[in-house]
Order: sequence, then structure tokens, then C-alpha cells
Amino acid sequence: MDNWRLIKTETNDGFYNMAIDEAIMRNHQEKKVPPTIRFYSWNPAALSLGYFQKLEKEIDQEACQNAGIDIVRRLTGGRAILHDKELTYSITIREDYNLLSNSIVTSYKEISQGLVNGLNLLEIPAELKPMERGKKSPKGNSAACFDAPSWYEVILENKKLIGSAQTRKKGTILQHGSLPYEIDPKKTFKLFNYSNEKQRKRARRIFSAKSTSLRAAGFNVDEEELQQALIKGLSKNLSFNYSLENLTAEELKLADKLRKQKYSKDKWNKKR
Repeated sequence: MDNWRLIKTETNDGFYNMAIDEAIMRNHQEKKVPPTIRFYSWNPAALSLGYFQKLEKEIDQEACQNAGIDIVRRLTGGRAILHDKELTYSITIREDYNLLSNSIVTSYKEISQGLVNGLNLLEIPAELKPMERGKKSPKGNSAACFDAPSWYEVILENKKLIGSAQTRKKGTILQHGSLPYEIDPKKTFKLFNYSNEKQRKRARRIFSAKSTSLRAAGFNVDEEELQQALIKGLSKNLSFNYSLENLTAEELKLADKLRKQKYSKDKWNKKR
């Protein structure tokens, strides 16, 4: 079995969180560090944009500023997500390890099944729900991640619990995802642009009907217990050993540089 790292970083702002994920990915590409799973959280709350999204078209920047919410663009695709009261995971592994499928869809399934197994260890009855091929997003969908159906969703009480996104660069996979303790639909949907309030309210209703959080489902889970359960589920499903480690000095230096020169800059966040 391969040996992975488990990294638990302190709470950081969105710019630094995305910089750390890229720093890990680059160092792993260069074979300087092993495959890595990281758990982290966000302070202040931040709205992360999918790589291909258009910030000015879809996001109300003034509303974000007034609410004290940062905006940062991810390396990964998908839609925007508000990171607030949640546990976030990231997984970084080169494709030549052959632990995840070459198919993005199948690799989502493999990771999601590990997450489900971990939640089940805590007696949280999460399930893996394949999305039917050809199924379209329901009308009223928005720029919000949890409002969008995706392949192999992790669901709880038939509602989406975890939103994930993936990218592959230079033979390396990066997937990260959001597991919310709480979701505030009113707070979330104030941050997106709509033609009128009727559209906003409709999108919020659809979002509320389709998504959930641990506490909304009645589960008050200790963060350390949650992290331990998830890493156990993932390591068993993907067949790897792991050890708790720290980021290297090189990763920290690169993350600091990426935060300052890339992720906190309009040139990156307002591109596309």
C-alpha cells in the first residue's frame, strides 16, 4: 500500500487556502512530497469561483464586500460555493499512482465512496447517488455549487451534502470539496446576481430543497472525530496508509508567494 500524508492546517483566508492547495499540487508533481489529503477551514468566509466562471456576470461583488466575504477563484471547475461553517478536504495525487481512475467521473465515485464510508463510521447515513446520464439541471439553477447536480453526489436524506470539484494538470489530480456543518441560504443567495428578486427567491427555494448540512440533518459532530472518520473511510476505499505530517518549508514558501502574487489579485480572480 502507498504512503500518503494527512495535513491539517489552521484556519486561513480563502486566498491562502487556495494557494496551499496549489503549492501541494506543484510539489507533488515534482515528486517532492507524497500524495496528500488536507483538511482545512476558512476565516473569514469566502466565496470560491469555479475556474471558468465569470465573476462580474454572476457574483454581486458589493454584497460580498458588505458582508465581509472574500472572493477567490479556484483551480478547479464547477460553480461558486460559499465556504463558511464547514470542513473542507483536498486530495492531491499523481495519475501514475493508478489509485484513481483515468475517468474523472469514475474518480469522483471512488473518492465519494470513501467519504460516504467515513460518514457511515459516525452513523451518519450518507449515501452515494449516481446522476443519471442525460439528466439536466432543474430550472431555476444558479451559479451556486450546491444548486447543481453532479456525478456521484454524496447525499444525506436525499439531499446533497458534499460539493466537490476536480482538476488535472501535468498528470496530477487535485480534488477538493465542502462538507458544511451549517448552510444559510439567505446569506448565500444575497451574493449572486439575479435579474429580479423573484428569480433570487426561486433559486433559493430550489437550493434549500436540494441541499443539506450536518446540523440541519441533526448531526452535531466533533471536527476531530469527523476528520478521523473521513480519513479512515478514504484510506480503506483507496487502499493507502497515511501519517499526520506538516507542510514542508518549500510548500509554505510557495503558498505564501501564490497568495500574494496570484490568489489575492484581481488579475486572477476577475479573469475569464
